[in-house]
Amino acid sequence: MAEDRSQAEWVSYEETVDKFIQVIAKNMNLYGITPSVGRLYGTLYFNDGPMTLDDMRDALEMSKTSMSTGVRSLSEMKMVEPAFKKGIRKDLYKSEEDWYKSFTSLFGNRWRHHTETNIEEAEEAIHELKVIRDNSTDEELIKKITNDIDRLRYAQNYYRWLMRFIQVVESGEIFKYVPKH
Repeated sequence: MAEDRSQAEWVSYEETVDKFIQVIAKNMNLYGITPSVGRLYGTLYFNDGPMTLDDMRDALEMSKTSMSTGVRSLSEMKMVEPAFKKGIRKDLYKSEEDWYKSFTSLFGNRWRHHTETNIEEAEEAIHELKVIRDNSTDEELIKKITNDIDRLRYAQNYYRWLMRFIQVVESGEIFKYVPKH
């Protein structure tokens, strides 16, 4: 009887953890991480020790190739790191348990790339619009282009501000203003 109760408790525990891992996967999707990679991170996070690719494959019932790709993605985002355990020759991995560190790295990497691209695209658009404006005799078009260049410069100023914000997040300075709990 006690054994049945204990087994039921373990099943309930696993269901609860699995449900939260699904939440992790869903939330990571907001940062451009696929749900399967999010589940991989959640599985590593809740595992009591490092895991091999085979362990991950068995836990998630996915291919070893998918596990390898997922681990590589998570490693690039500094959310998973290699681990060592005496006597085990296979590569081991463990999750980065500092979610604040993971967020700052992930946020910085994702936003920096897109923001830099937006700054460059705005500069290119300004250049192209100036060429059109400088060769036009249509006063209405010249006025419209001048206004649009002002809008693009405003956008660039916003993106430059965003780059400074990203630097505050990446450097950890953000925690002076929004402390960790």
